[in-house]
Order: sequence, then structure tokens, then C-alpha cells
Amino acid sequence: MAVPGTESGNATVPPQGGVGGDITTEVVVLGGGLAGLTMAAALASAGVPVVCIDRDSPERMGGQDFDIRTTAISYASKMVLESAGVWHHMADQAGPMLDIRIADQFSPLFIHYDHTELAMEGRHQPFGWILDNKDIRRALFTRAAELPGLVHLAPAQATAVERTRSGVSVRLADGRTVRGRLLVGADGRRSLARDSAGIKVRRWSYDQSAIICTIRHTEPNKGVAVEHFLPNGPFAVLPMTDNRCSIVWSEKTSLVDTYLNLPDDQFIDELQRRSGGYLGEIALLTKREAWPLSVLLADRFVADRLALVGEAAHAIHPIAGQGLNLGMRDVAALAEVVVDAHRLGLDVGGPEVLARFQRWRRFDTVLLAAVCDGLVHLFSNSIPPLKLARNLGMAAINRLPPVKRFFMKHAMGVVGDLPRMIRGQPL
Repeated sequence: MAVPGTESGNATVPPQGGVGGDITTEVVVLGGGLAGLTMAAALASAGVPVVCIDRDSPERMGGQDFDIRTTAISYASKMVLESAGVWHHMADQAGPMLDIRIADQFSPLFIHYDHTELAMEGRHQPFGWILDNKDIRRALFTRAAELPGLVHLAPAQATAVERTRSGVSVRLADGRTVRGRLLVGADGRRSLARDSAGIKVRRWSYDQSAIICTIRHTEPNKGVAVEHFLPNGPFAVLPMTDNRCSIVWSEKTSLVDTYLNLPDDQFIDELQRRSGGYLGEIALLTKREAWPLSVLLADRFVADRLALVGEAAHAIHPIAGQGLNLGMRDVAALAEVVVDAHRLGLDVGGPEVLARFQRWRRFDTVLLAAVCDGLVHLFSNSIPPLKLARNLGMAAINRLPPVKRFFMKHAMGVVGDLPRMIRGQPL
């Protein structure tokens, strides 16, 4: 069993065997990003000893310019974070999405989702929340330090992974080895865990990049998220706290550098034109960055003593804002099957446990990836017949309450076979 503690921040508790020694635990999480550290916190909160290996230090990741991105946290993902004891550390920084308005190239026909049309837990809940990635990370670091069953190794670089019939071992660059019964690969698109198991991936790229930044505006956003489908890609304005909004602007890759290099006043004019000016005067709060958009889908999510979560298993277009939320559903499902096995005294890395996780998550992921890919191709063009069909389709959805409620629940992440964490039940 792992010795409780952390090697990040100012608190340092020596792992088993003393400082610089090897560590033995139940579950090893490779990757300390948003999905990986949530995975570790969920398991440790339920009494499963876990080590999370994180290549970057909390000090570096908590820096103002380390990551200027924001993330849409769905209602379902909030429930996962709440169950893992993380949510209350970030709740004050979370901007609620109370309404979602979707239009095709500023058409008068649109879809309007109003959170008051659904009641979750007997009361109205936002569709989700928008947070700075750095605020999510800080909340995760705080929670990790609270959990005696979680060893957070940061910074620590994994160099090799070995899986045997009886367990897994991860070799670190400093010479130590971390051993456990199960390895959770949460180490992103270039996953060492996935590659070490020989799991192949399907990849394809879009001729789009996402331009991102955060703005402050003079008019209140009122919790309204707006997405305009434009010929070169969707343009989203997402509500945050303190009269701020996150911009996620998908643009043809060949034009991205032109927009990134515009003087601030011209870039702001372009944002005003695309957003419709409903936020009043706006100012840039962050630098601008661009991220190429592509899809990654692992052929399988498990191997002997290995389970993949988050972008090690899948990465999709941000058109529906479901990237991290898909990973959070992985976390909830894997945490449930591992905790159940642990409490019964079973092998948490055994084939039955992993097969259950694979059945639970594979279909949902493939389906959502296909839907998002279809939406990108359907909306990222200005072909008149397709544009007419899109507008009529959105107008029809807006006038069919049962269909509209289904899509609203899907946006909240509460459709399908839901793990206990999402249903608000204890692990």
C-alpha cells in the first residue's frame, strides 16, 4: 500500500522506502492533467490507494500563462468533481451557462436552450459552467493535498511502462519505480501508456484551428452561451464570472496567423462583428493562441492491466463542448468498477473489471465522436441547400419540446447508463 502524502507544493511526505525509494500502491495514474488528477482524487476519496505521476510541477501549471484555455464543465462533470471532493474548491470561479443559443450564420432561425425547462435534483440547474483551466488545476492540487491515500508525484517523468500478469510498473527518470495492480493512462494524445500496450489509434485532422482568448465586456452576459456556425467553423462566446467571456473561434487554418497577428483594436473589431456586439464594449484579458483541431480515437480503451481515459483514449472537435466532459464520464465509469472490485477484495486490474469499463465507455465515445464529426462537416460550409436544411432543422428542434429536452439533457451529460458519481450517489 502507498504511504499517504504528496511530493508537490510545499508538503512532502516520503513515499514507502524513504525519500527516493520505489512506491507500491493499488492504482497508478499516469498523467496529472484535468482528467488524470480527477481520476486519482475520485479513487482516493473512495479509499483506493493511488499514485498520480505528473510531469509538470504545480508551480509551473499554476502560472498565469501556462494555459490560457477555458473548459466547459457540464452538469454531469460537475457531479463527478463534486463526488471527488474537488468542486467546492473551484465553485466561486465557475460561470454558469443558463441559456444556450445556437444560430447558423446569424440566421433568424435558431435553437434556444433554457435551463428552466429542465429540473435536475428537483430544482433548476445550469447546463454547465465555464472555468479557466488554471482554476480547475488549482482546485485539483488542493484536493490532492487533502487526501491521505493519494501520492501526487510532481514533477516526475515516466520513461517506461511494464505490464505483467500480476501487476504494472512505471519507471521514472529519477530511477524510481512505481508499482500497482492497475495503470490508468491519462497522459494525453501522445500517451506512453497507450503506446506501450501497442494500442493503435485512428486520427484525422480538420482544416481548422481554434483561436482562443478571454475578454471582459461592459454588458452582463447573463449566463448566456452563444454559438454561431460560420462557413470556416463555429464561433462560441461562453459566459464566465466577473463580466468575462471565453472565445473559442474555429477558423480555417490558412487564415489563423492573419487573425493572431492583427493589432488588438482590429482583432477586437473582428470579435465584435462575429459576436453581434451584444456584450457592449470588449477588451482582451489574455493573449491569443491557436490550437489545431483534430480527432483521435483509440481502437480499444483497455489492455492487460491498463485502462485509458481522457485524451489518451479520445479527442474530438470542440463544436459541442464535450471534450473534457467525455473524459469525466470515463473517470466516473472507471472509478465505479475499480472501487466495486476493491471493496470486494478483487483484483482492480483484472480482466473482468477492465471488460466492464470497456463495454460501458466505448460505444458512447465512438457515437459522440461521429456526431461531432458530422456536425463539423454539416455546418462548416455555405452551400445553399445545406444551409436551408440546417436552418429548417434547427427551427424544427426549437418547436418540438420532447426532442429539444433530449438534446438539452445530452448537453448536460445526463443521457444513457449513468455511473453513480453522475447520479449523485456515493462511490
